[in-house]
Amino acid sequence: MTISLVHLSDVHFGGVADLAQIEAVEALVPDLEPDAIVISGDLTQRARHGEFQRARAFVRELARAGTVYVIPGNHDVQWWRRPFIPFGPSAKYRKYRQYFGPQLTPTLDLPGVVMCGVLTSHGVAWGSLTPRLRDIAVKGHLPRSEIDRAATAFAAARPDQARVLVLHHNVLRGDLSRRMGLARWRVAQRRIVDSGADVVLCGHDHQEQVDTFGGTVIACAGTLSTRSRGGRPAVFFRVLIEEEAIHVEQYRWDAARRVFRHSDRHQFARRRGTTHS
Repeated sequence: MTISLVHLSDVHFGGVADLAQIEAVEALVPDLEPDAIVISGDLTQRARHGEFQRARAFVRELARAGTVYVIPGNHDVQWWRRPFIPFGPSAKYRKYRQYFGPQLTPTLDLPGVVMCGVLTSHGVAWGSLTPRLRDIAVKGHLPRSEIDRAATAFAAARPDQARVLVLHHNVLRGDLSRRMGLARWRVAQRRIVDSGADVVLCGHDHQEQVDTFGGTVIACAGTLSTRSRGGRPAVFFRVLIEEEAIHVEQYRWDAARRVFRHSDRHQFARRRGTTHS
């Protein structure tokens, strides 16, 4: 069985969304015949009702082609509602939940794949604080409890199922930004590898990146907005998971023709994930 996943990220509905790219994705995705469509956060730009409403319409349109899996990104969090307050964090995610349901990071069990999200977008939080002011409410944090929950789900997966971990922040250093998406990133990387994930789907950096770390395939999708890093064309992925291999296909924006075209293809041996103590 070959599992087909379309991976999008950082749509940023609001002033920076690129509607031509959005419409091109809506037109193309059904032809890619995905088993699931993953949006790894930042559906909005300012977590406003109108932005969430447009994002929900986008998700409903994509759902015609397959199951849609979404998680929140840092732009989807109303972090100013509860900065540094450990109790009552639900206020930060109230709008997101209103439009996309109570589960911030659901587990999706499909034939051939188990997909588990982990929450790294906490707004202003102790776990993501750094000395740099520009990182306030931007940097991600991967709590031990989140990755333990994912590892438990992966350990319970059937032998034939691929294990896919979804988070918002980029796991590897951005080529152009030279920035890590996660605070305490060395610990986070180790936890991700030890979770048993075959594939990690993430975003946040606004530049596409495909690589491996510790035997796990890391696919960081670009943005469907005008904020693509370095003025590069937008890119989204189709991930094909076979019994022995994982393929990551890139679909790159052709602005002149206003379509996404298949460009690069990366191939990796499948890890056949196992968790570690």
